[in-house]
Amino acid sequence: MPDPKPQPAPAPELRGVTAADGTRRLELSGAWNLQALEHRLAELAPRLAENAADATARWDLRGVKVIDHAGALLLWRTWGRRRAPNLVLKPEHELVFSHLELPAEPVPQLPPHDPLWAVAVVGRKMLSVLDHLATMVMVLGQVVLDTAYLVRQPARIPWREISASVYRTGTQALGITALVGFLIGVVLSYLSSQQLKLFGADAFIINILGISVIRELGPVLAAILIAGRSGSAITAQLGVMRVTQELDAMAVMGIPHTLRLILPKMLALAISMPLVVLWTDAVALLGGMVAANAELGIGYRYFLSSLPDAVPIANLWLGLGKGVVFGLLIALIACHFGLRIEPNTESLGIGTTNSVVTSITIVIIVDAVFAIMFKDVGIG
Repeated sequence: MPDPKPQPAPAPELRGVTAADGTRRLELSGAWNLQALEHRLAELAPRLAENAADATARWDLRGVKVIDHAGALLLWRTWGRRRAPNLVLKPEHELVFSHLELPAEPVPQLPPHDPLWAVAVVGRKMLSVLDHLATMVMVLGQVVLDTAYLVRQPARIPWREISASVYRTGTQALGITALVGFLIGVVLSYLSSQQLKLFGADAFIINILGISVIRELGPVLAAILIAGRSGSAITAQLGVMRVTQELDAMAVMGIPHTLRLILPKMLALAISMPLVVLWTDAVALLGGMVAANAELGIGYRYFLSSLPDAVPIANLWLGLGKGVVFGLLIALIACHFGLRIEPNTESLGIGTTNSVVTSITIVIIVDAVFAIMFKDVGIG
Protein backbone atom coordinates (compact mmCIF):
# COMPACT_ATOMS: atom_id res chain seq x y z
CA MET A 1 0.00 0.00 0.00
CA PRO A 2 1.59 3.32 -1.02
CA ASP A 3 2.47 5.77 1.69
CA PRO A 4 0.01 8.64 2.05
CA LYS A 5 1.23 11.99 0.81
CA PRO A 6 2.46 14.28 3.58
CA GLN A 7 -0.11 16.88 4.56
CA PRO A 8 0.97 20.47 3.99
CA ALA A 9 1.59 22.49 7.12
CA PRO A 10 -1.30 24.81 8.07
CA ALA A 11 -0.82 28.46 7.13
CA PRO A 12 0.18 30.89 9.87
CA GLU A 13 -2.79 32.77 11.29
CA LEU A 14 -3.19 35.72 13.67
CA ARG A 15 -6.55 36.40 15.36
CA GLY A 16 -7.52 38.97 17.94
CA VAL A 17 -10.04 37.99 20.63
CA THR A 18 -11.49 40.18 23.36
CA ALA A 19 -12.16 38.38 26.64
CA ALA A 20 -15.09 39.00 28.99
CA ASP A 21 -12.96 41.12 31.30
CA GLY A 22 -12.08 43.40 28.42
CA THR A 23 -8.50 42.18 27.92
CA ARG A 24 -7.42 41.53 24.41
CA ARG A 25 -5.81 38.25 23.44
CA LEU A 26 -3.84 37.63 20.25
CA GLU A 27 -3.98 34.00 19.23
CA LEU A 28 -1.44 32.57 16.78
CA SER A 29 -2.01 29.27 15.04
CA GLY A 30 -0.71 27.19 12.17
CA ALA A 31 2.93 26.83 11.13
CA TRP A 32 5.25 29.74 11.85
CA ASN A 33 8.32 28.54 10.01
CA LEU A 34 10.29 29.89 7.06
CA GLN A 35 8.46 27.82 4.46
CA ALA A 36 4.99 28.82 5.65
CA LEU A 37 5.84 32.49 6.25
CA GLU A 38 7.33 32.92 2.78
CA HIS A 39 3.95 33.51 1.13
CA ARG A 40 2.17 35.39 3.95
CA LEU A 41 4.94 37.57 5.40
CA ALA A 42 3.82 40.69 3.52
CA GLU A 43 0.32 40.31 5.00
CA LEU A 44 1.27 39.32 8.54
CA ALA A 45 4.10 41.81 9.18
CA PRO A 46 1.82 44.95 9.27
CA ARG A 47 -0.78 43.18 11.42
CA LEU A 48 1.90 42.05 13.88
CA ALA A 49 3.28 45.56 14.13
CA GLU A 50 -0.19 47.01 14.68
CA ASN A 51 -1.06 44.57 17.47
CA ALA A 52 2.35 44.90 19.13
CA ALA A 53 1.53 48.54 19.88
CA ASP A 54 -0.99 47.37 22.49
CA ALA A 55 1.15 46.71 25.57
CA THR A 56 -1.78 45.17 27.47
CA ALA A 57 -2.50 42.52 24.83
CA ARG A 58 -1.88 38.91 25.74
CA TRP A 59 -0.05 36.79 23.20
CA ASP A 60 -1.18 33.19 23.04
CA LEU A 61 1.04 30.83 20.99
CA ARG A 62 -0.44 27.56 22.20
CA GLY A 63 -2.16 27.05 18.86
CA VAL A 64 1.11 27.17 16.91
CA LYS A 65 1.89 23.78 15.43
CA VAL A 66 5.45 24.40 14.21
CA ILE A 67 7.82 27.31 14.85
CA ASP A 68 11.43 27.69 13.86
CA HIS A 69 14.08 30.33 14.38
CA ALA A 70 12.76 32.47 11.50
CA GLY A 71 9.24 32.61 12.96
CA ALA A 72 10.49 33.26 16.48
CA LEU A 73 12.81 36.00 15.23
CA LEU A 74 9.90 37.68 13.41
CA LEU A 75 7.87 37.80 16.62
CA TRP A 76 10.90 38.83 18.67
CA ARG A 77 11.51 41.88 16.46
CA THR A 78 7.80 42.69 16.54
CA TRP A 79 7.91 42.78 20.35
CA GLY A 80 10.86 45.19 20.33
CA ARG A 81 13.61 42.54 20.67
CA ARG A 82 12.28 41.32 23.99
CA ARG A 83 9.74 38.77 25.25
CA ALA A 84 6.15 39.94 25.29
CA PRO A 85 5.03 40.66 28.89
CA ASN A 86 1.94 38.41 28.68
CA LEU A 87 3.17 35.49 26.61
CA VAL A 88 1.79 31.97 26.71
CA LEU A 89 3.37 29.21 24.61
CA LYS A 90 3.95 25.50 24.55
CA PRO A 91 6.84 24.12 26.63
CA GLU A 92 8.51 22.65 23.55
CA HIS A 93 8.66 26.11 21.97
CA GLU A 94 10.30 27.68 25.00
CA LEU A 95 13.79 26.69 23.82
CA VAL A 96 13.50 28.70 20.59
CA PHE A 97 12.75 31.93 22.44
CA SER A 98 15.29 31.26 25.20
CA HIS A 99 18.07 31.30 22.59
CA LEU A 100 16.96 34.76 21.49
CA GLU A 101 17.17 36.02 25.07
CA LEU A 102 20.89 35.26 25.35
CA PRO A 103 22.86 38.49 25.75
CA ALA A 104 24.81 39.56 22.69
CA GLU A 105 28.58 39.53 22.89
CA PRO A 106 29.88 42.98 23.69
CA VAL A 107 31.67 44.75 20.87
CA PRO A 108 35.35 44.92 21.76
CA GLN A 109 36.49 48.44 22.40
CA LEU A 110 39.69 49.58 20.80
CA PRO A 111 42.26 50.59 23.39
CA PRO A 112 43.03 54.29 23.52
CA HIS A 113 45.93 55.45 21.43
CA ASP A 114 49.16 55.26 23.37
CA PRO A 115 51.69 57.88 22.29
CA LEU A 116 54.49 55.67 23.64
CA TRP A 117 53.44 52.53 21.77
CA ALA A 118 56.71 52.43 19.83
CA VAL A 119 58.68 52.51 23.09
CA ALA A 120 56.51 49.70 24.48
CA VAL A 121 57.04 47.55 21.38
CA VAL A 122 60.82 48.06 21.50
CA GLY A 123 60.80 47.30 25.22
CA ARG A 124 58.92 44.05 24.73
CA LYS A 125 61.34 43.03 21.99
CA MET A 126 64.31 43.81 24.20
CA LEU A 127 62.84 41.81 27.07
CA SER A 128 62.27 38.90 24.69
CA VAL A 129 65.87 39.10 23.49
CA LEU A 130 67.15 39.19 27.07
CA ASP A 131 64.97 36.18 27.93
CA HIS A 132 66.41 34.20 25.00
CA LEU A 133 69.93 35.28 25.93
CA ALA A 134 69.52 34.25 29.56
CA THR A 135 68.14 30.86 28.54
CA MET A 136 71.01 30.24 26.12
CA VAL A 137 73.54 31.18 28.80
CA MET A 138 71.92 28.66 31.14
CA VAL A 139 72.05 25.97 28.46
CA LEU A 140 75.67 26.82 27.67
CA GLY A 141 76.57 26.62 31.36
CA GLN A 142 74.95 23.19 31.63
CA VAL A 143 76.87 22.06 28.54
CA VAL A 144 80.14 23.18 30.17
CA LEU A 145 79.28 21.21 33.31
CA ASP A 146 78.44 18.14 31.21
CA THR A 147 81.72 18.51 29.33
CA ALA A 148 83.63 18.56 32.61
CA TYR A 149 81.72 15.46 33.69
CA LEU A 150 82.59 13.63 30.48
CA VAL A 151 86.25 14.56 30.89
CA ARG A 152 86.20 12.76 34.23
CA GLN A 153 84.09 9.90 32.83
CA PRO A 154 85.31 9.26 29.23
CA ALA A 155 83.29 6.05 29.05
CA ARG A 156 80.05 8.10 29.12
CA ILE A 157 80.92 10.15 26.02
CA PRO A 158 78.12 9.64 23.44
CA TRP A 159 80.42 8.72 20.55
CA ARG A 160 77.61 7.29 18.45
CA GLU A 161 75.50 10.46 18.62
CA ILE A 162 78.54 12.62 17.85
CA SER A 163 79.51 10.46 14.88
CA ALA A 164 75.97 10.50 13.48
CA SER A 165 75.76 14.28 13.87
CA VAL A 166 79.12 14.77 12.15
CA TYR A 167 77.88 12.71 9.21
CA ARG A 168 74.59 14.60 8.96
CA THR A 169 75.99 18.10 9.41
CA GLY A 170 79.30 17.61 7.63
CA THR A 171 79.42 14.83 5.08
CA GLN A 172 75.90 15.34 3.76
CA ALA A 173 76.52 19.09 3.38
CA LEU A 174 79.54 18.74 1.07
CA GLY A 175 77.47 18.76 -2.10
CA ILE A 176 75.57 22.00 -1.58
CA THR A 177 78.59 23.83 -0.14
CA ALA A 178 80.72 22.75 -3.10
CA LEU A 179 78.14 23.95 -5.62
CA VAL A 180 77.59 27.32 -3.98
CA GLY A 181 81.29 27.81 -3.23
CA PHE A 182 82.31 27.07 -6.83
CA LEU A 183 79.75 29.54 -8.21
CA ILE A 184 80.75 32.24 -5.72
CA GLY A 185 84.38 31.77 -6.71
CA VAL A 186 83.53 32.07 -10.41
CA VAL A 187 81.42 35.20 -9.92
CA LEU A 188 83.96 36.91 -7.66
CA SER A 189 86.83 36.13 -9.98
CA TYR A 190 84.92 37.23 -13.07
CA LEU A 191 83.83 40.56 -11.60
CA SER A 192 87.27 41.29 -10.15
CA SER A 193 88.93 40.45 -13.47
CA GLN A 194 86.86 43.08 -15.26
CA GLN A 195 88.20 45.79 -12.97
CA LEU A 196 91.80 44.56 -12.81
CA LYS A 197 92.04 44.61 -16.60
CA LEU A 198 91.54 48.37 -16.55
CA PHE A 199 94.68 48.90 -14.49
CA GLY A 200 96.83 46.07 -15.84
CA ALA A 201 96.92 44.40 -12.40
CA ASP A 202 95.90 40.93 -13.51
CA ALA A 203 98.19 39.14 -11.05
CA PHE A 204 96.40 40.65 -8.06
CA ILE A 205 93.38 38.44 -8.75
CA ILE A 206 95.17 35.80 -6.67
CA ASN A 207 95.41 38.14 -3.67
CA ILE A 208 91.76 39.20 -3.96
CA LEU A 209 90.46 35.66 -4.25
CA GLY A 210 92.73 34.23 -1.57
CA ILE A 211 92.05 36.84 1.10
CA SER A 212 88.33 37.19 0.45
CA VAL A 213 87.58 33.48 0.19
CA ILE A 214 89.85 32.04 2.87
CA ARG A 215 89.38 34.84 5.40
CA GLU A 216 85.73 35.87 4.95
CA LEU A 217 83.56 34.32 2.26
CA GLY A 218 84.43 30.68 2.91
CA PRO A 219 83.62 30.60 6.64
CA VAL A 220 80.57 32.86 6.38
CA LEU A 221 79.16 31.08 3.34
CA ALA A 222 79.60 27.67 4.90
CA ALA A 223 78.07 28.87 8.19
CA ILE A 224 75.00 30.32 6.46
CA LEU A 225 74.44 27.12 4.50
CA ILE A 226 74.90 24.96 7.59
CA ALA A 227 72.56 27.20 9.60
CA GLY A 228 69.84 26.90 6.95
CA ARG A 229 70.36 23.19 6.39
CA SER A 230 71.57 21.56 9.61
CA GLY A 231 70.42 24.20 12.10
CA SER A 232 66.83 23.98 10.95
CA ALA A 233 67.02 20.17 11.03
CA ILE A 234 68.26 20.22 14.64
CA THR A 235 65.48 22.59 15.71
CA ALA A 236 62.83 20.54 13.93
CA GLN A 237 64.16 17.32 15.45
CA LEU A 238 63.99 18.65 19.01
CA GLY A 239 60.63 20.26 18.27
CA VAL A 240 59.15 16.98 17.09
CA MET A 241 60.51 15.32 20.21
CA ARG A 242 58.69 17.97 22.22
CA VAL A 243 55.45 17.43 20.29
CA THR A 244 55.65 13.65 20.70
CA GLN A 245 56.60 14.04 24.40
CA GLU A 246 59.92 12.24 23.94
CA LEU A 247 61.70 15.02 25.86
CA ASP A 248 59.29 14.52 28.78
CA ALA A 249 59.97 10.79 28.69
CA MET A 250 63.73 11.44 28.83
CA ALA A 251 63.25 13.74 31.81
CA VAL A 252 61.18 11.07 33.59
CA MET A 253 63.93 8.49 32.99
CA GLY A 254 66.54 10.90 34.33
CA ILE A 255 68.37 11.39 31.02
CA PRO A 256 69.63 15.00 30.78
CA HIS A 257 68.81 16.79 27.52
CA THR A 258 72.13 18.59 27.36
CA LEU A 259 74.20 15.42 27.72
CA ARG A 260 72.40 13.30 25.11
CA LEU A 261 71.02 15.90 22.69
CA ILE A 262 72.74 19.29 22.88
CA LEU A 263 76.36 18.44 23.67
CA PRO A 264 76.77 15.84 20.87
CA LYS A 265 75.38 18.29 18.31
CA MET A 266 77.64 21.12 19.49
CA LEU A 267 80.73 18.90 19.42
CA ALA A 268 79.76 17.55 16.00
CA LEU A 269 79.37 21.01 14.48
CA ALA A 270 82.57 22.20 16.15
CA ILE A 271 84.36 19.30 14.40
CA SER A 272 82.60 19.37 11.04
CA MET A 273 82.38 23.14 10.47
CA PRO A 274 86.15 23.75 10.08
CA LEU A 275 86.30 20.83 7.64
CA VAL A 276 83.34 22.19 5.68
CA VAL A 277 84.99 25.63 5.66
CA LEU A 278 88.22 24.12 4.32
CA TRP A 279 86.24 22.26 1.65
CA THR A 280 84.29 25.38 0.69
CA ASP A 281 87.51 27.43 0.46
CA ALA A 282 89.12 24.86 -1.82
CA VAL A 283 86.15 24.60 -4.17
CA ALA A 284 85.62 28.39 -4.26
CA LEU A 285 89.30 28.92 -5.11
CA LEU A 286 88.97 26.27 -7.80
CA GLY A 287 86.06 28.17 -9.34
CA GLY A 288 87.98 31.43 -9.11
CA MET A 289 91.04 29.83 -10.67
CA VAL A 290 88.99 28.54 -13.60
CA ALA A 291 87.43 31.98 -14.17
CA ALA A 292 90.82 33.73 -13.83
CA ASN A 293 92.29 31.40 -16.44
CA ALA A 294 89.39 32.08 -18.81
CA GLU A 295 89.32 35.86 -18.34
CA LEU A 296 92.94 36.79 -17.62
CA GLY A 297 94.85 33.82 -19.00
CA ILE A 298 96.45 33.02 -15.62
CA GLY A 299 97.71 29.42 -15.62
CA TYR A 300 96.65 26.93 -13.01
CA ARG A 301 100.22 26.17 -11.95
CA TYR A 302 101.06 29.83 -11.52
CA PHE A 303 97.86 30.41 -9.54
CA LEU A 304 98.56 27.56 -7.12
CA SER A 305 102.25 28.42 -6.71
CA SER A 306 101.53 32.11 -6.02
CA LEU A 307 98.64 31.53 -3.61
CA PRO A 308 100.79 30.77 -0.49
CA ASP A 309 102.84 33.94 -1.01
CA ALA A 310 99.74 36.09 -1.62
CA VAL A 311 97.78 34.80 1.37
CA PRO A 312 99.57 34.43 4.72
CA ILE A 313 98.83 31.23 6.58
CA ALA A 314 97.27 33.23 9.44
CA ASN A 315 94.20 33.83 7.28
CA LEU A 316 93.64 30.09 7.00
CA TRP A 317 93.84 29.59 10.76
CA LEU A 318 91.55 32.54 11.28
CA GLY A 319 88.98 31.07 8.89
CA LEU A 320 89.14 27.66 10.59
CA GLY A 321 88.77 29.33 13.99
CA LYS A 322 85.69 31.11 12.72
CA GLY A 323 84.34 27.76 11.61
CA VAL A 324 84.64 26.33 15.13
CA VAL A 325 82.93 29.33 16.71
CA PHE A 326 80.20 29.42 14.06
CA GLY A 327 79.53 25.71 14.51
CA LEU A 328 79.16 26.02 18.29
CA LEU A 329 76.86 29.03 17.96
CA ILE A 330 74.65 27.45 15.28
CA ALA A 331 74.21 24.27 17.30
CA LEU A 332 73.52 26.21 20.53
CA ILE A 333 70.91 28.47 18.89
CA ALA A 334 69.26 25.57 17.06
CA CYS A 335 68.98 23.51 20.24
CA HIS A 336 67.76 26.50 22.22
CA PHE A 337 64.85 27.18 19.86
CA GLY A 338 64.14 23.46 19.56
CA LEU A 339 63.73 23.10 23.32
CA ARG A 340 61.44 26.16 23.49
CA ILE A 341 58.97 24.79 20.95
CA GLU A 342 55.51 24.19 22.37
CA PRO A 343 53.65 20.91 21.65
CA ASN A 344 51.80 22.13 18.55
CA THR A 345 52.60 22.26 14.84
CA GLU A 346 52.34 26.06 14.54
CA SER A 347 55.02 26.59 17.16
CA LEU A 348 57.22 24.07 15.34
CA GLY A 349 57.21 26.11 12.13
CA ILE A 350 57.74 29.43 13.90
CA GLY A 351 60.56 28.04 16.04
CA THR A 352 62.39 26.59 13.05
CA THR A 353 62.14 29.88 11.16
CA ASN A 354 63.36 31.89 14.16
CA SER A 355 66.24 29.47 14.62
CA VAL A 356 67.52 29.91 11.06
CA VAL A 357 67.10 33.69 11.05
CA THR A 358 68.78 34.09 14.44
CA SER A 359 71.67 31.79 13.50
CA ILE A 360 72.41 33.67 10.28
CA THR A 361 72.18 37.03 12.06
CA ILE A 362 74.51 35.92 14.86
CA VAL A 363 76.98 34.51 12.31
CA ILE A 364 77.19 37.85 10.50
CA ILE A 365 77.53 39.79 13.77
CA VAL A 366 80.27 37.51 15.10
CA ASP A 367 82.07 37.69 11.75
CA ALA A 368 82.06 41.48 12.02
CA VAL A 369 83.50 41.19 15.55
CA PHE A 370 86.23 38.89 14.22
CA ALA A 371 87.02 41.37 11.44
CA ILE A 372 87.49 44.17 13.96
CA MET A 373 89.46 42.13 16.49
CA PHE A 374 91.84 40.58 13.93
CA LYS A 375 92.12 43.46 11.48
CA ASP A 376 95.93 43.41 11.69
CA VAL A 377 96.31 39.63 11.47
CA GLY A 378 97.24 38.12 8.11
CA ILE A 379 97.02 41.44 6.24
CA GLY A 380 100.03 43.18 4.70
